[in-house]
Amino acid sequence: MRTRPLKRYFVTGLLIWVPLVITVWVISFLIGTLDGVLDLLPERYRPDAWLGTHIPGLGAIVVLAVILLTGMVTANYFGRQLLALWENLLARIPVVKSIYSSVKQVSDTLFSGQGEAFRKVLLVRYPHPDAWSLAFQTNVPAQVRAALGEDYVGVFIPTTPSPVNGFYFYVRKSETCDVSISVDLALKYIVSMGAVATPTREKAATYPGN
Repeated sequence: MRTRPLKRYFVTGLLIWVPLVITVWVISFLIGTLDGVLDLLPERYRPDAWLGTHIPGLGAIVVLAVILLTGMVTANYFGRQLLALWENLLARIPVVKSIYSSVKQVSDTLFSGQGEAFRKVLLVRYPHPDAWSLAFQTNVPAQVRAALGEDYVGVFIPTTPSPVNGFYFYVRKSETCDVSISVDLALKYIVSMGAVATPTREKAATYPGN
């Protein structure tokens, strides 16, 4: 009979420590990765050389400061002109042009707050007609829309538990279901493989024909 309380205590302890350990591990990994940016500098210019000691997290602070400073510089007219010159220079390099322009379009869509891409959660029939998968609505290129028609939408179906990978399809709007949940919550569902509890305030999905 005593094993049941011990088992309950053990499970309770796991529920406390597992999220904490994983959180610390992820933060440590991110800080360690950002600290590695300082290794790109010549050895004599690294903070470890002129401070005489290693300060964990200093690379992360430097990266965040550079990002903030870049945003401040490009927020004015002079900075925008420099940015335009830089992009024109990259546009003249054949291979770099294709990679940079594609990545920039994706980053502009995700971080600028403009457009509808990745702002709406849908349910689509995948991988077979009797199954539904969470998807994010994306933009449809003008050429594709002209070929398929206005009743098609672009969807990105992320994989579990890594949402950075997935599949990109064009499906009929009538064959999708609107889900009244946020993108953040949908990502939690995907990463946790559905283990995250559904908040009571979230609305039900709107299925075709309802």
